[in-house]
Amino acid sequence: MTGSGRSRRGRRWLRRRTRARVRRVLLVGLVVGSLLLAGAGWVGFRGWQARANLLNAAGLARELSAQIVAGDTARAQRTLAALQEQSGAARSATGGPAWWLAGNTPYTGDDLTAVRRIAVTVDDLAREAFPPLVQTDVSALVPRDGRLDLGALRSVAQRLTRVDAVVHDSGAGLRSVPTGGLLPEVRDALDGLRVEVDKLAGLLSGITKGAQLLPALLGADGARTYLLVSQNLSELRATGGMFGAYAVVRARDGRVDLVKQGTAVDLQRFVPPLAIDAETRALYTDLPGMYPADVNLTPHFPTAAKLYREMVRRRAGVTADGVLAVDPVALSYLLSAVGSVTVPGYPALSAKTVVRTLLADSYLTMDLDTQDDFYAASAAAVFNSLLGRDVNPRGILSAFDRSITERRILFWSARPEEQRMFAANRIGGILPEQEKAPTVGVFLNDGSGAKLGYYLRPSATVTVGDCQDEGRRQLRLRFTLHSSLPDSGLTKAVLGMGKSGDPYTARTLVTVYSPAGGAVIGARLDGVEAHMGSGTDRRRQVAIANVEVRPGATRTLDVDLLTGRDTDGTPELWLTPTATPWTTQVVPAPSCNQ
Repeated sequence: MTGSGRSRRGRRWLRRRTRARVRRVLLVGLVVGSLLLAGAGWVGFRGWQARANLLNAAGLARELSAQIVAGDTARAQRTLAALQEQSGAARSATGGPAWWLAGNTPYTGDDLTAVRRIAVTVDDLAREAFPPLVQTDVSALVPRDGRLDLGALRSVAQRLTRVDAVVHDSGAGLRSVPTGGLLPEVRDALDGLRVEVDKLAGLLSGITKGAQLLPALLGADGARTYLLVSQNLSELRATGGMFGAYAVVRARDGRVDLVKQGTAVDLQRFVPPLAIDAETRALYTDLPGMYPADVNLTPHFPTAAKLYREMVRRRAGVTADGVLAVDPVALSYLLSAVGSVTVPGYPALSAKTVVRTLLADSYLTMDLDTQDDFYAASAAAVFNSLLGRDVNPRGILSAFDRSITERRILFWSARPEEQRMFAANRIGGILPEQEKAPTVGVFLNDGSGAKLGYYLRPSATVTVGDCQDEGRRQLRLRFTLHSSLPDSGLTKAVLGMGKSGDPYTARTLVTVYSPAGGAVIGARLDGVEAHMGSGTDRRRQVAIANVEVRPGATRTLDVDLLTGRDTDGTPELWLTPTATPWTTQVVPAPSCNQ
């Protein structure tokens, strides 16, 4: 055989071998492709099942929440069982080898992983967090016959601590899922669940810490003494209103008694003023350390509480273990649960009328000394009713929750180890120096020397603007203040000193705090550049504008701000609580990372 023949036979053999290899590759590819398509169909079917289960679970979770709040334990147990069935089915549908394999493929893998995390989180909450909540007897959190059962309270605290840990772990698992590149519907579902879990975590954290601390706070380890301070919203201060009447409250073994009362006028003026830090003095001069009515010109409640405690110690000889501040709107929430109360020698108080009675009517019919006595007597009447009546515990807890959310109830402890527990909760009134989502503060201080706060109607809108260097974000704050004051007919007790010149013109010092680490860029009042006082406080730039409003008029203050470095999330407003709730809006924008 010639060399050329051998060569032709070799080429034919090579072609046959190549065709056989190609056929095998095609066959294997067809089989693998068929398996992948079948797997994709299976995953798609399971995903459809999971979606239906999760939608059902969401509806059941809302029902369960309402039933827990209402105390309908029997229905809550049935709803919980149905919820666990749906959440377990969703978890099962998003598990197994096929889902895992699909979750590790390009394009769709991230979405499937996120759906799996959503299903696992919902099921964990349904099986580990919600059952203890359904079984918790919330009546242990409110007094009976003037006393809290400290043993039952400790049992509730232990149960809530376990639930709190599950909820926080669930939140951490959701935050670990990257959102970049997810399908919009998956990202929206993930973000929505994050928000709801964070809300639950915040609520549980406050209740859990409260349940843990209450035995000691209520004298389980020895008697405690507190100052109960009423914030008078007729004369605005940054935390709400001027500190008016106060009561000395004694707690021992879960029983609470009101032992003494007084007013800010009794404490008189302090010369030389009490020591305050340099930043506070630069913004508010020595007034917070000089006058009891001015300790809360600053929005940072611990500063105000420490000053007031020291003033009471020096003038009244009482050394308090803490300061609790409330306002008439918080009293109205409590009266909704307690019912109307009588105040000997004064008008009765009801949920619908207490705010108007205390903040408007009393100034038209009483002199200042009588008005202060009425405030003190009103606080005592509500306090005694809360402790002495057989009340619906969920109604009381709902009133406290709403009041704390709106920062109408604030508490400071003189014991550092206890005070640290309140640092991350609204009840602490602590202006944070570090934050994840940017907060913008808008705080109001009366500049008229009058009692016009009841007639003011504030609103605020924050619009998220452009992304800047270093992970900063531009924000636009629009603040409006409307006066519903009449132009005549008010008494001297209401009009006060009339520092604006016209006694019917309300002068309000509007203090704007930038986000932590941020800045105030500029401001305009009714479209004209505003000249504002400025300073810093707790890593925030501060600007103060004098806004004077005539009866029936509205003024508008626009402020441009920058967030701190590398902060993200929807901005939050921190506002002075007023007699009439603020109208607020936050206009978001896509994340700078998207």
